Amino acid sequence: MTTAVKTQKNALTRGLAKAALLSGVLGAGFFAGLSAASAATLTVWSGYPEMAPFYEHVAEGLKAAHPDLTVKVEAIALREHEKRIALGLTSGSAGPLIIELPGSTASRYIENELLPAAPDDVSAFVKDPANFGQFFIDAVSKDGVVYGVPLFRGQGSLFYNTDMFAAAGLTEPPKTMEEYSQYAEKLTQRDANGNPTVSGWSMRLSGGGQGIAEKFWINLFQYGGNVLVQSADGKWKADYANEAGRKALKQYLENVHTLKTVTPEMPADAEAFERGQTAMFIRESWVIGDIASKAPDLKYATAPLPRGSIALPTNLYVSAEGDDAKLAWEYTQAANSPENLVWLLQNVGWLPNRSGVDYSVVTDKVPAFGAFVNYPEGYEFFTLPAIGPIEEVLTRLAAQLTNAFGNAALAGDDAAIDAFLKTAADETNQILAREDLLAQ
Repeated sequence: MTTAVKTQKNALTRGLAKAALLSGVLGAGFFAGLSAASAATLTVWSGYPEMAPFYEHVAEGLKAAHPDLTVKVEAIALREHEKRIALGLTSGSAGPLIIELPGSTASRYIENELLPAAPDDVSAFVKDPANFGQFFIDAVSKDGVVYGVPLFRGQGSLFYNTDMFAAAGLTEPPKTMEEYSQYAEKLTQRDANGNPTVSGWSMRLSGGGQGIAEKFWINLFQYGGNVLVQSADGKWKADYANEAGRKALKQYLENVHTLKTVTPEMPADAEAFERGQTAMFIRESWVIGDIASKAPDLKYATAPLPRGSIALPTNLYVSAEGDDAKLAWEYTQAANSPENLVWLLQNVGWLPNRSGVDYSVVTDKVPAFGAFVNYPEGYEFFTLPAIGPIEEVLTRLAAQLTNAFGNAALAGDDAAIDAFLKTAADETNQILAREDLLAQ
């Protein structure tokens, strides 16, 4: 095959990939929000509106070296952000951009050559073990090549109401998953008929899409399981139709149907915790800031999970190459300066990924951050695999789990639980097989 033919074929492949990405994510009329950037202008696209002040703070710091620089920060809701990226990158009309994305989502654009690799100096900065642990380096790389700069992560920890713990005679957070259920039973408040009025442990039982599967994965991980595991050939398979999966699902069913410490109808999540409608729940660090603004008088503490936590690293990528991209890459590294990362934790609440930064000025003032940044030695992290169908895998598993949580007949029936898990895992593996990602 000649070079010319190869070039034409690659161009055609990219064109088809762009068309496929566009058709998969665009709704009618979604053409707002695009912006061109001049040579002295950087545009930052974020899926978290609360991050806008941080990106503006970084821009202010860069003006000392680049007084003519203008940084436009466009932070919108996450789902709309994802659609905007698909349109901006596939149309090629948005100019040089700094784009905030998790590695699992960025993977599809990297595979289709829509996000370039980082330049050598940026790659060296990322690969320096003094700056980032291997987990975060892997999350921003593909086949050993660095494509972005790690910035922050979502990470779960236990939030618990210390007043409710004291009233129940509990002096410290649970350390095992078995204790989580025991504590939930002691913490549940009931009416005269025995119906729960304050849940002992708010578990994710309903709500939006893949979040249910992610929360189940957190509990599953504490028992030694995973929704997906990677094999030596680099492919994937379901890993929850086993003892760990049975224990995790059984715990949900036990709390809902046997102990009745929580129900699908009860108020849940951060809002319930802030209103004193649940005694404990597992969530990311953004809740700390939410409590400070909505329930400043709430008495609570945080604690690491028994084995480890999900960590969802979010990275910064640059859409351009060559001279146009230099200033954008400089911005991504400036965002990772210790001063800016301390500012991020203190003012936004998302956890920075960079190692070797002293966050004590923040954790001394807000001890609740301690469980997130000062976790025990050997604490493990897992994240969502950077594969195309991961969202479909989780969304379909979430639908299966929602049905299971409401099925009282499953509670106490290990054989029925195992059968359910096998059916769900078969579906997961069928999705992977369709994409030629299933491990043998």
